[in-house]
Amino acid sequence: MTVRVRRVYESPEPQDGVRVLVDRLWPRGLSKEAAAVDEWPKVLTPSTELRRWYHAGEGSYEEFARRYEAELAAPDAAELLDRVRESAAKGPVTLLTSAKAPEQSHAAVLARLLQD
Repeated sequence: MTVRVRRVYESPEPQDGVRVLVDRLWPRGLSKEAAAVDEWPKVLTPSTELRRWYHAGEGSYEEFARRYEAELAAPDAAELLDRVRESAAKGPVTLLTSAKAPEQSHAAVLARLLQD
């Protein structure tokens, strides 16, 4: 199973496989054609409240990850997570984010959960 995380602003590559945007908001200044997004499951993105809490610097990345995982346990999110996991079992999946540090973002948490 191949799941990787990339910034949505990077050019698409053939080895990306299914490109899944995992941000709640569309990336600024990027056309849909340039993004080449195959799926945009907003249910898998952190809630607005959690996103604002984390970006305000009120907690650690570890606490953010724990809270985000709790959100992903909700039935709608868990169902979509399983669907993306099934896609990854068939071929590569690339999680796309506009985060400047993808390794410290929700996309990294999501990638870890998909590979478990």
